[in-house]
Amino acid sequence: MGGDMPWPQVPVGNKDHTEAAVVIIGAGISGLCTAIDLIKRNNCRNFIILEKSGGLGGTWRDNKYPGCCCDVWSHLYSFSFEQNPEWTREYPGQEEILQYLMGVAQKYELYRYVRFNTAVESAKWDDAEKKWKTKVSVQGAKDAEFGSTYTITSDFLVSAVGQLNVPKMPDIPGVDEFRGKMMHSARWDWSYDIRGKKVAIIGNGATAAQIIPEIAKEVGHLTIHQRTPNWVIPRLDSSIPPWKRNLYKYMPLIRHRKRADMMDYRESFHAAVFDNASATAQFMEKVSKDHMRAQLPDRPDLWEKLEPKYSIGCKRVIISDDYFPVFLRDNVRLETGKIDKITEKGIVTDGKEEEYDVIVLATGFRTVEFMHPIDITGSAGRTLSSIWKEGGQALYGVTVESLPNFGMLYGPNTNLGHNSIILMIEAQSKYINALIKEVIEARRKGRTLVIQPKVKRIQEFNDEIQSELERSSFADPNCNSWYKVKESGKITNNWSRTVVDYQKLLSSVDWSDYDLSGSSAEKLAGQKPTYIGRVVEESQVSYKTMGLAALSFAAVGIAAALRQKQAGRLRFG
Repeated sequence: MGGDMPWPQVPVGNKDHTEAAVVIIGAGISGLCTAIDLIKRNNCRNFIILEKSGGLGGTWRDNKYPGCCCDVWSHLYSFSFEQNPEWTREYPGQEEILQYLMGVAQKYELYRYVRFNTAVESAKWDDAEKKWKTKVSVQGAKDAEFGSTYTITSDFLVSAVGQLNVPKMPDIPGVDEFRGKMMHSARWDWSYDIRGKKVAIIGNGATAAQIIPEIAKEVGHLTIHQRTPNWVIPRLDSSIPPWKRNLYKYMPLIRHRKRADMMDYRESFHAAVFDNASATAQFMEKVSKDHMRAQLPDRPDLWEKLEPKYSIGCKRVIISDDYFPVFLRDNVRLETGKIDKITEKGIVTDGKEEEYDVIVLATGFRTVEFMHPIDITGSAGRTLSSIWKEGGQALYGVTVESLPNFGMLYGPNTNLGHNSIILMIEAQSKYINALIKEVIEARRKGRTLVIQPKVKRIQEFNDEIQSELERSSFADPNCNSWYKVKESGKITNNWSRTVVDYQKLLSSVDWSDYDLSGSSAEKLAGQKPTYIGRVVEESQVSYKTMGLAALSFAAVGIAAALRQKQAGRLRFG
């Protein structure tokens, strides 16, 4: 298949269907980024992307509920190396994001590497062979006729499954007894006509805040079951006119500057979500309160129910212009009572049953159970469930104890509350590819290399960031969130610092962080850190400096023109 190309430039073909240099689990943003870096940075095409669904896009393929969109600006929620001048809105919708990701995959010819409808059941490290054995099941009916299960052997394994992957069902008695239509927001059934129906939605987080304004206009009646209120700030979304899109397309420097301004602005909000005593946090709370009172004038009864009693940033801040006005509609009711149970006909709240045609579950994902439900076994037969019995943790959120030649993206403590996750993913992809480079280079030379993080270093890093997180708004005891383990309160999902801090941290590989073994280990032992670099996207030059530079250039130009004019007069005067 590869002609005269040397390994690992040869793509996996029929004869080596179950062997690869690298296996990537997931064809979402993280998986695509890792694959592109494999090609660009390592000239490696001997990899397989395993995707359990029938298409790529990850969370942006799964979540297609009414109103689904991103709460990060479109020009920032995209790869730095594939900036898109054609975004039609400042905040992109789900379908436009998915179209963008499909376009990126087509440009880099990634479809040839993806095995769709292929779910990973387990992955086990073989200490003797020094390879991963990944067992998959084929979900597609016709494809399963060729072989319903098989195992892939690889030198390196990458998890790109993310944190928002497996829908979480609410822990409510009788949830399986309802005989009407029930659907989770991440499994929206567009074949079902919701118009005129009596609907209940359980949950009022970021997803619900997008669904509610859309379906309220169509349903007969909507009851919103709120457990705790959320901080909501204005979205100020708008379309991007054609002339601006042309400007971004034909003057890329302007587009790059816009992205840098967006990153600067978002980074400045780190204090708001991290330190509730900061001026930024106090300002954001005031903005939210003013926003609510302006959209719900003279309704102190609603203000009391919709204003949070916890620090801003403890839970995900909602960005919306049309959430609050929903509560002024005659066909909408806010329910703040405790749900006792779900019955065949509806929901019992504080002892009173209400019947519904439809129940929408906007109850989020199993976020703290990273890589669930895949069964992972590392060196010496250690399972990931036993390694993470007290909650997920990883060195820099990327490499895991007892999992050799393994890397993960959007892993423990790498989620953000203030900026674009893609900025984190790109740094992780570069870092993981630096590890992969050494492993496949060793194999190319007929040697072996095993890389796994030192337990002591993982613990040091985790203790450091947990100490920071304990002082943050995320740790506010007055709220529960998907950022932390319910039982212990340990914050397993969020990063404690800024994006730039994280990018700098991952800009080089310090080999002293790792236990190295195999016949190529000596090459790296004692070696200085390998510098990877990072994408510098924050502003390097202020507008004031640019303005002064422009004035200086203009002054020089004017002076030169005057001198030329004066010289002309002297010659011909």
